[in-house]
Amino acid sequence: MNLKQLEYFVTVAELGSFSKAAVALDIAQPALSRQVRALEVDLRETLLRRNGRGVSLTDAGRRLFEHSVGILNRVAQAREDMGAQRDEPVGRITLGMPPSIGRQLTLPLIDGFRRQLPKARVAIVEGLSSHITEWLASGRIELGLLYNPEPSPSLTIEPLLEEPLCLVSAAGPAAGQRGPVPLRELSRYPLVMPERQHVIRRLVESQATLAGLTLDIAAEVSSIAAIIDLVAAGYGHAVLHASAVIASGRADQLVARPLTAPAVNTVLCLATSAHKRATPLQRAAAQLLGELVRHLPQGNAAHSRPG
Repeated sequence: MNLKQLEYFVTVAELGSFSKAAVALDIAQPALSRQVRALEVDLRETLLRRNGRGVSLTDAGRRLFEHSVGILNRVAQAREDMGAQRDEPVGRITLGMPPSIGRQLTLPLIDGFRRQLPKARVAIVEGLSSHITEWLASGRIELGLLYNPEPSPSLTIEPLLEEPLCLVSAAGPAAGQRGPVPLRELSRYPLVMPERQHVIRRLVESQATLAGLTLDIAAEVSSIAAIIDLVAAGYGHAVLHASAVIASGRADQLVARPLTAPAVNTVLCLATSAHKRATPLQRAAAQLLGELVRHLPQGNAAHSRPG
């Protein structure tokens, strides 16, 4: 067992896929599989359960994952401490982001690290904003992207992007007019919504309650990609960002109309721990992440906030 094998194993576990991990690590997938298999043989344990959608951790894998994250973080801290004397961004950093934005940022972020931070490694984990807040507090991640975070003395928060929510419908005659949709009309549409912990669901239901509306929730689906599939197939409408429609690759099948009267906006923020000194790598990664977010395709109604 060596550090390289642990890094490979952790990256596969975090991304849930050998193919995604191979891209992130810049290694051929067969070579990556061999290294992880060698680790399993050395430990005489099955660490990852392969399935049609990727991989998941076994009980033994979860135990090793916790050990490995701690080991890699300590090694990264040692490298960063040495590099800090030269103000050089080196080591490993873990970033957390919501799945909807992770789909858009993962490849440009990895490409940016290769070009701008060649001595550093990045790991990306996805989760709801509530999970990312917990990971920042526990030290599992160093940087996180959060939608509409609550003020907290433990976090330093920088707003990056403000984006309106839209009613997303299947294109065609059933979509009706293509202008903005007043919030008071939202109750007319059967909605496919994420679960209640999701920031979009909480925000929309809060605004609906203030307006005295009862929403028609036709289905609850946790995956934004699955919600878009259902909307495109005509199973209902959704409330999402225009950027999610653009990133889905199905913009020609969908119509996104901003909610108005009032507009319902989300603010994407960059969050870090307020109690830990930022390393050169953390500062460089934060700058790169902010630049990538501000250059995301947003549609006509969205706009960046000064950071």
